[in-house]
Order: sequence, then structure tokens, then C-alpha cells
Amino acid sequence: MRIGFSLPQLGTLAHQAADIASFAREAEALGAGSLWVGDRLLAPVEPTVGYPPGADTIPDEFHRILDPFAMLTVAATATENVLLGSNVLNAPWYPPALLARSLTTIDVVSRGRLVPGFGVGWSPEEFQAAGIPIKERGARMDECLDALKQLWTADVAEYGGRHWQVPPTHAYLKPVQRPHPPIYIGGFAPASMRRVAQRGDGWLPILPVPGDVDPGMAITAPMSQIRQLAEEEGRDPGAIDMILRVYPDQTATIDQVVTAIGRAVEEAGVEHLLVDLMFLAKSIDHTLEMADTILRRV
Repeated sequence: MRIGFSLPQLGTLAHQAADIASFAREAEALGAGSLWVGDRLLAPVEPTVGYPPGADTIPDEFHRILDPFAMLTVAATATENVLLGSNVLNAPWYPPALLARSLTTIDVVSRGRLVPGFGVGWSPEEFQAAGIPIKERGARMDECLDALKQLWTADVAEYGGRHWQVPPTHAYLKPVQRPHPPIYIGGFAPASMRRVAQRGDGWLPILPVPGDVDPGMAITAPMSQIRQLAEEEGRDPGAIDMILRVYPDQTATIDQVVTAIGRAVEEAGVEHLLVDLMFLAKSIDHTLEMADTILRRV
């Protein structure tokens, strides 16, 4: 089983940016199997959509954020073996050519350790700041993934969509991973699950902590549905992977996190998970202490 952790990207930890490399090295030395980033752009003062869903505000942790591509690059140069993932990058914000350039660079620098995860986003203000109509997010996501695969697999890449275009271009620099890094997609909505079945190599579910969530229902049942949809699309359902995000809130304890991980492994057969300690972390040292405790107890 592989257990990963989020890099110190958000909240007060973002002010300790100079320690990102040492955090990545120490987390790898402790036994972490992967390191992860998210993708926030704004913390609106008066959000149209709050977080978590149903709230009318944005958490204080989202008021400070470091760039996900830079974070992954620093971690790539500071480590040797851990996988480096995004959960998730908001694909509709990014022209595919720019996204391909950044992600290819990270995969090359890390010698093939990139695990790119994508989502459609949810904040209207972030889409406004990115200059992208939020109503187009699903279509832009699909086109972005299709164009990304072209740039990653064709020596002369070309894509013509309604929202994104890539004129014929020489694209000789490829990711280390072939045919391309595995594409993971987050989301529980029907459109997101079908997107995984059609275009993804894996799914990124979330398990909140604390919470009376049955891993079998929250993970296994949707995963079975995704694999059924993949089979309907003519794909091998067994080739669809899963990486679980264990997501403790401010009230969670490490005991609850360890219990949630145990249930996910036993009841849902999870083999790779990441623990996002954003809401519990007081400092980088504290984050490493919690990671060490989790790794020793699981």
C-alpha cells in the first residue's frame, strides 16, 4: 500500500515556502509514497459558492496558496522515488499547450514520477479571474484532456476543438512515462464519472474525516459504476485505477484518520491514498510529525 501526503502549499504553511524541499525530502525518508498539490486561485471575500459545499464563506486556509506547478517542481528536485501528484488541477483554466509544457517538464525532471489529476473546478470567481466562462467548464475539460493526449503522444501534434486549438506543431519532447502520464479525474457527479470512464486512467474519490461514511458505498460502489461505464465505452474496466484522498477537517484526530484509512483498505481495497493534513497542520514540523504517526500506525 502507498500512502502520500499533501505538500505545504496552503494556509500558514505557505509562508514556509523556503522549507518545501526539506519537507519533501523528510516525508520521503519517513516512508511517504507520494506528495500532492491542489489548485486554488482566489479566496473571494463574498463568494458565490462557499466551501465546503453549503457554506457561505471560504476557509482561511484558502487565503494563502502557492503555485502547484512550482511546488511539484521543487519536490521533484528534492526527492528520488515518491510519486508527485495533483488532486486536482482545474483543467478548464489552462490552454492545453501551456498545461502540456508544464506537466511534461515536471515528468522529465522527476524521471517519470508525475501523477496528474484533474477536475472541473467550482468557484465562479476563480473562473472569472481566469477569463473562462464557468458554464463551459465541462466541455473545456474534455477538450483539454484530448488535446493534452495529442501533445503527449504525437510528434506533430494538432487539435481543433470548439474551445481549445493547437495548430500543427512539432512536439518531440515527451514525458518519460509512455504513452503519457496516467490521467486521474476527480468528482462524484455523473458527468465526472463518465469522464473517468471515457478519458481517464483513474478516479480520485474523497473520504471526509470525521464522518459516518461507509467506504464500500462511498468508494466501491461508484468505482464499480465507473468500470461498468468504461466497459460500455469499449475500454478495459480493470485498467481504471483509483487513488483515495483522506480529508480530515479541523475537528479530526489522528486516531480518526488512522481508523478511516484502515476501513478504506479493508472495505474498499484501497491500495494508494493520500492524506490531506491542510486543516490540521500548525507547522511543517507538525505536519511531518502527523505523517510519521500515520505511517507507523497504518
